[in-house]
Amino acid sequence: MNKTDAIKALMQFDKKGRYVFTNSDLSKIFHDESKRALRASIQRLVGTGLLVRVCNGVYVNSLSKSRDSHLLERLATAIRRGEYNYVSLESALSEYGAISQIPIDRLTVMTTGRKGEYKTPYGTIEFTHTKRTTVDILENTENVGRPLRMASIKAAYRDLKRVGRNTRLVEKDLINAD
Repeated sequence: MNKTDAIKALMQFDKKGRYVFTNSDLSKIFHDESKRALRASIQRLVGTGLLVRVCNGVYVNSLSKSRDSHLLERLATAIRRGEYNYVSLESALSEYGAISQIPIDRLTVMTTGRKGEYKTPYGTIEFTHTKRTTVDILENTENVGRPLRMASIKAAYRDLKRVGRNTRLVEKDLINAD
């Protein structure tokens, strides 16, 4: 694939609001290339700055005009694709105003996948494993119109306690208010 074709293809997806890609996504977009040629093409696109490598196998279109404020959530979805993921812990409690500290460049996510921390050029994503059932996750989270579901304030606090995090900064009267 040449650079012009790659830009055209990436811009078509950008018009649809897609600017985060996995290796699997790119192999479907550039389906005419062999695995070896695709790997070389991706390396060239990263080298020229058209794609930004976020972590192993996840890329962002640097020319995207549709990039929004939910980039870290989109990256989390791509990194742990196929797992249940939701915003919880300090990130959720901060949004609810239950803790005074606001994590600016950090997103805390509960996942049914592996735990891990990813330092990206856009901020840090911290995955914490949960053994919650799918039903429990769906009952205690809500779709807030963003890429990831959001834990309820009680579920976020419960997650915080369950994983042994510091709860001293939490406004407990907000947690218990209904």
